[in-house]
Amino acid sequence: MWRNLSKHSNLRKLKLFSESHPSINAFHAVKSPQISSLIENNRPIIKPQSELGFFQRRQQREVSFLRNATFNFNHDFRHFGSTRRGYAAAAEALASTSEEEADEIQELIDEINKHANVKGSGVQKQPRMVGGMGLGKYNSLRRRQIKMETEAWEDAAKEYQELLMDMCEQKLAPNLPYIKSLFLGWFEPLRDAIAAEHDLCLEGKNRAAYAPYIDQLPADMMAVITMHKLMGLLMTGGCNGSARVVQAACHIGEAIEHEVRIHKFLEKCKRKNALNRTCNEGNEPEAKEQERLRKKVKILMKKQKLHQVQKIVRQQDDVKPWGQDAQVKILTQTAYIQPPVDQNDDAPPDIRPAFVHTLKSVETPKGTRRYGVIECDPLVRKGLEKTARHMVIPYMPMLVPPLTWTGYERGAYLFLPSYIMRTHGAKQQREAVKRAPKPQLEPIFQALNTLGNTKWRVNKRILSVVDRIWANGGRLADLVDRDDVPLPEEPDTDDESEMKKWRWKVKAVKKENSERHSQRCDIELKLAVARKMKDEDGFYYPHNLDFRGRAYPMHPYLNHLGSDLCRGILEFAEGRPLGKSGLSWLKIQLANLYGGGVDKLSYEGRISFTENHVDDIFDSADRPLEGRRWWLGAEDPFQCLATCMNLSEALRSPHPESTISYMPIHQDGSCNGLQHYAALGRDKLGAEAVNLVAGDKPADVYSGIASRVLDIMKRDAAGDPAIDPNVMRARLLIDQVDRKLVKQTVMTSVYGVTYIGARDQIKRRLKERSAIEDDAELFACACYAAKTTLTALGEMFEAARSIMGWLGDCAKIISTENQPVRWTTPLGLPVVQPYRKLGRHMIKTSLQVLTLQRETDKVMAKRQRTAFPPNFVHSLDGSHMMMTAIACTEAGLSFAGVHDSYWTHACDVDKMNKILREKFVELYEAPILENLLDGFQKSSPNLKFPPLPERGDFDLKEVLESTYFFN
Repeated sequence: MWRNLSKHSNLRKLKLFSESHPSINAFHAVKSPQISSLIENNRPIIKPQSELGFFQRRQQREVSFLRNATFNFNHDFRHFGSTRRGYAAAAEALASTSEEEADEIQELIDEINKHANVKGSGVQKQPRMVGGMGLGKYNSLRRRQIKMETEAWEDAAKEYQELLMDMCEQKLAPNLPYIKSLFLGWFEPLRDAIAAEHDLCLEGKNRAAYAPYIDQLPADMMAVITMHKLMGLLMTGGCNGSARVVQAACHIGEAIEHEVRIHKFLEKCKRKNALNRTCNEGNEPEAKEQERLRKKVKILMKKQKLHQVQKIVRQQDDVKPWGQDAQVKILTQTAYIQPPVDQNDDAPPDIRPAFVHTLKSVETPKGTRRYGVIECDPLVRKGLEKTARHMVIPYMPMLVPPLTWTGYERGAYLFLPSYIMRTHGAKQQREAVKRAPKPQLEPIFQALNTLGNTKWRVNKRILSVVDRIWANGGRLADLVDRDDVPLPEEPDTDDESEMKKWRWKVKAVKKENSERHSQRCDIELKLAVARKMKDEDGFYYPHNLDFRGRAYPMHPYLNHLGSDLCRGILEFAEGRPLGKSGLSWLKIQLANLYGGGVDKLSYEGRISFTENHVDDIFDSADRPLEGRRWWLGAEDPFQCLATCMNLSEALRSPHPESTISYMPIHQDGSCNGLQHYAALGRDKLGAEAVNLVAGDKPADVYSGIASRVLDIMKRDAAGDPAIDPNVMRARLLIDQVDRKLVKQTVMTSVYGVTYIGARDQIKRRLKERSAIEDDAELFACACYAAKTTLTALGEMFEAARSIMGWLGDCAKIISTENQPVRWTTPLGLPVVQPYRKLGRHMIKTSLQVLTLQRETDKVMAKRQRTAFPPNFVHSLDGSHMMMTAIACTEAGLSFAGVHDSYWTHACDVDKMNKILREKFVELYEAPILENLLDGFQKSSPNLKFPPLPERGDFDLKEVLESTYFFN
């Protein structure tokens, strides 16, 4: 197996084409006589690509033919043809025993070592280290990593075989592969229906939208494309074997249009060649060119390179695109043929529809909306669900350090496709990153490599506690109840009002149970990864970016960006002695995690809190579930428990400062978005409110805003209610004003929260307290409180408001030219806001009214404007984090980052604090707003932008002395 993989990988890259030629793929499935030939006839296509191999940070090792090898599995698995190719490649590559694998891998390693020895002859040998470990250990882990990355394909191949066996046992398709049996059953009736539809079109019977097109392709080809594309959608494009009608219609219609264009192109070339041979009028060069293109297209079709075929056809084709009307209506009278699915030899045939068209309802803020779906027969669905289970392979943590990032799709995983940015289909953003010069992106690569090379491990003691709680039904430490809420019994009454109340209760219980189910699934996924990785010495999380430049681990479940459960289970794989300062930081960490206002005390106050609860800490560490359970009162209970265990070990040691600690200690920004605005605007008042200025204890911006709101309300309450209705509202609210009432509004102010958003936030807080019973009065009080809170915010953060307004005005001006807002982050990352209008179009068919929507070329002006300020600030906080990560690694620190929360070992917190403050000052000493305006003016020279907002006189150097800037 591995020799086979190595042979393929040396040619680079293995790619499973999802955009394969529809009719060819479908006919492959129909022709295959048995399972083995289906697999054999779909071998992987192999192409060269980028590097894989042994590496150290900042240095690529040039050893062996394996160094130039990875597999890049295309992750777009929407079409069934590509799925079969994936299964085939997996089955071929993985068809070997464990003994054979071990022998093959050892042979490869021997060749690597032999090659290295030859290359290094005459040079004094040094101990070889890769990723901080010996070469032998690295090789062993790397073999396991390769196997883990390909394991999902192996599982998919096995499940595919099991599926076929199951279908045969049900006598659904005796002795035939699953898909072949279905296609053979559907092909003839579908082809005949399309032919009949063609006849009706010729008679002009109300099918005007697609009548000119349905005769442009033979009915048999159209039938195969329809089956192929619809099956591909139903396998991956919906839940429970279903897909939306609009999605299926566009998908199939577009595929048929492509096929028609190719078909017409080949026919046109053939006619021209025949005409030239007949007339013999000296057009030999043109004839040769036509023949060359025709042959090239046929060769590309055989190789299933559909994109290249379409490119050639578009260059030679002047036919107007069909449009969505035609694409959609091609489907509506052809795809819903209802052929037999279940053929039982022992009984008369049970003829029933393979697909049915139904309407579903969804609740929206504006009421109930209905939409059409295509659903599979349960027998088909059973097969589809089992086949599609491994279509999307989740990234797992890596056993070896990730490949260094060197390009848009070069880095991270050894075999799985890895992209440096999550563009979610935004073409302009993807192209902007790809076009950026490599030296410009070098700091981004370096930061992501730093984050990815941080080594983690599972805290087994915490995992054991979590497993015990989960086995006993959950319900502790924010773990969801594993049992559903029982449905209320139906009342024995004819009273309609009582029945209505009962139905509402049932609906509420079902909603609660649905939410519990989702939470249980989430916990199970996280625990499954933790159990899988718990016996590993360590593992790594490759990182990539969102479009704003914020870094995220590529593994989605158990990572340090996750919940308290994830963070409690994870710890650094490398331990370091606490030292004197580390012991203090561990005590501070415990107080921060316990919360409840303790985290707002000075460092001395937090240390005192921890020292006053030493008995509780020991009890929690020794008997987490049998003792007093003090740790369960913490805001972050599992992280608190992990800290209790580490701290109790240190305090019981004769030399506490020598205790090895694996705990990541967090340093969090204080309302970090406002910190960035205060630095941008050199706003002294705002800087004091968010800890950019030194103080005896941390400033609490939420309490500060609440105090201002209270002062305003006290002044208003002293007025005459006969003149001002807000007087009574102020009197009602005076006792309700606290940091919790205003916290959400202050937090979201950096995202441009509107008055309506602030009103709704405050209304929810007031409703939770049941302070005001009358709904009308509650609404009026929320309106008044929202206005007062926004006024207080404007007073405290005047510079932030003016910068937000300036950013929004610039975005509005740019969008008048129908252009998205673009900028480059301080670290050189190009950013393009992806917001574009959706085009909506209604089409009436015999089945339903279809509403099509698709992204257009027009930008969403309002969204471009409102999203720009928060997106810009996020790009700045991402830059600060990456600058800090690079500097920490250069200083020899372990580092992990969660946006505005920076982590390192307890003994290194003081060093990290110094670095992150220096990098913040360095970031804002640059003319960020001036550079932004200059970029706008260069990209849109015909537009006039407003002048930069006035800025204050805050001295950035004060940040260097601010104890609680991050704390």
